[in-house]
Amino acid sequence: MYKLMLLAATIIWGFAFVVMKDAVDVLPPAQLIGVRFFLTGLLMAAVFRRSLAGTLNGPCLKAGLVLAAVTFLAFWVQTVGLADTTPGKSAFLTATYCVIVPFMLWVVAGKRPTLANVGAAGMCIVGIGLVSLTAGSLSFEFGDAMTLLCAVFFAAQIIAISRYSERFNVLALTVYQFLFGGLMGLGVGALTEPAPNLAALTPEFAFNLFYLVVFASGLCYLFQNVGLAHVSPAQGSLLLSLESVFGVLASVLFYGEVVTGRMAAGFVLIFAAILLSELAPARAKREKRPETNEPLGILGSRNVPIANEDDAEPVANP
Repeated sequence: MYKLMLLAATIIWGFAFVVMKDAVDVLPPAQLIGVRFFLTGLLMAAVFRRSLAGTLNGPCLKAGLVLAAVTFLAFWVQTVGLADTTPGKSAFLTATYCVIVPFMLWVVAGKRPTLANVGAAGMCIVGIGLVSLTAGSLSFEFGDAMTLLCAVFFAAQIIAISRYSERFNVLALTVYQFLFGGLMGLGVGALTEPAPNLAALTPEFAFNLFYLVVFASGLCYLFQNVGLAHVSPAQGSLLLSLESVFGVLASVLFYGEVVTGRMAAGFVLIFAAILLSELAPARAKREKRPETNEPLGILGSRNVPIANEDDAEPVANP
């Protein structure tokens, strides 16, 4: 059952790339992220309101604001890139944040990458080249470049979450992150983007927004948190790494993306790099101590886990 919950989360997130691609054709990127985040924040605040008691203080709100800024930038840049690339390419290029995190930790915390991290980075770079570089040249498409930039912001988000979660209630941080991020998106959209065409706000767009808010944001967080608490680190990381695979599948089925042999080879290399980056740390820790259900992989942390509503202790990310 718990493995099925994780699998369901990866499927929902994978198909969300196509949903976002359709939605951004109706609502500009910053406005779309603003509406999605703010509605998600309101929904989570209503459902888990008891867990927010005592968190309306300066330090917690400041931490939520910092997380909101990094998260908004990650999703905003990703959505800008998605307007100029395919959902499948976006899914795999976004997933490269898993490989970036160890090197960013080296910069900010002095923690040297392992040999597995270096090997994963090399494989990932070759895979990115196969997926994104134009044949016969060394130029990147704008959408692919923006998507790679969003992966850097997602890596920064993971590190920020892991640090703040040691001091604050993760659920409260998540709610404030979404609420503040939503306000940032609405503000940036109002200043830099044209007003939305109300005639384009069709029932199909309403369904897409519902999918993004209720399923891709709220429900998936719950599935991820509960699932990771009951499966091994290696199994959890492996299941969550399938998000990029389902992103390509959804793009082929519903967007009509054509996957060439060159792109397929790049996808395989990126996926292999993700697995190496995810499973090598879990194996090393398993050799040092008995197997536990604590989530160790990076993929399990991309989306902030939701604590149990009645749990007063913060949930620490790996």
